[in-house]
Amino acid sequence: MSSITLSARADAHPHLRPLSVLRDLPAVADLIEICFASTMDSEGRRYVQDMRRAGDDNSFVRWANRAAETTSLPLCGYIWEEGGKVVGNASLIPFRHQKQRIYLIANIATHPDHRRKGIARALTERAMQHAREKKVDNIWLHVREDNPGAIDLYTKLGFVERARRTSWQAGTDAHASILQTDFTVTSRNPNDWTTQLNWLSRLYPDTLSWHRNWSFTALRPGLWNWFYLLFMEMNIRQWAAVRKSQMEAALSWIPYGRGESLFAATSQGADPDALTALLLQARRELSQSHPHIALEFPSGEFDNAIQAAGFKPLRTLIWMQATS
Repeated sequence: MSSITLSARADAHPHLRPLSVLRDLPAVADLIEICFASTMDSEGRRYVQDMRRAGDDNSFVRWANRAAETTSLPLCGYIWEEGGKVVGNASLIPFRHQKQRIYLIANIATHPDHRRKGIARALTERAMQHAREKKVDNIWLHVREDNPGAIDLYTKLGFVERARRTSWQAGTDAHASILQTDFTVTSRNPNDWTTQLNWLSRLYPDTLSWHRNWSFTALRPGLWNWFYLLFMEMNIRQWAAVRKSQMEAALSWIPYGRGESLFAATSQGADPDALTALLLQARRELSQSHPHIALEFPSGEFDNAIQAAGFKPLRTLIWMQATS
């Protein structure tokens, strides 16, 4: 198939146009599901369902036309349409962090029957152009590690890798095995907070903190924080793996609105059994209220320890930032 050549204005091609929230959201949801269903987690499935519901809600659509630059749903972006069908998409999702505006180019998708024609490149270039028209230079996207063609495309467009992270998921199980180890699993000691924070800062770096809608301070000990969490009805759980009075790893469960997620903290050279023991504990303790739990973690770090606790990798994403 021949590739597409764009004119000086990146949306000048007759098949490329801005997303219309009045009619495109259900079709974009269908396209995302076709392209990413095999690696979609529970959060992703809820996201697609939200798009379909939003497309059917007239009052939401009226509001969305005014709020396209401030909501996390893909109300701003570009599509590729052929024969009256949406066959390509690139969403633009705005973020604000430390008074900076950021755009995430997300859901870059081309229908399997229309690939290798340059559609993804054209959509990505138009999304980048849109961000810069809005005076935003901090532009990010993420791509699956097993998609070398897309990685090569984004590299050629000026994106560089900033992080590589794997999403894991496991079913909870009251009868999950107990690891035979000399670690004791207990509640996190408030005196270990500084160590835990240092580990969290390494594993969940500030370069990606703009994408989180929670703060490490939610885990901080203290009476005022306890009152705040009580007021917000956030039932955070925390465990620590301790050997000879020394914390080797910590694990937090934060029900933060986009899925029930675990956040692990440990040093680079820690005993992997510490993390395995904590993840097994979480699978047992959370079994009465949640069928599945999720963990995002730097790719390659403690992969074997996470798998030993019964977690399965859903996908590994490379986070890339535009530099030109």
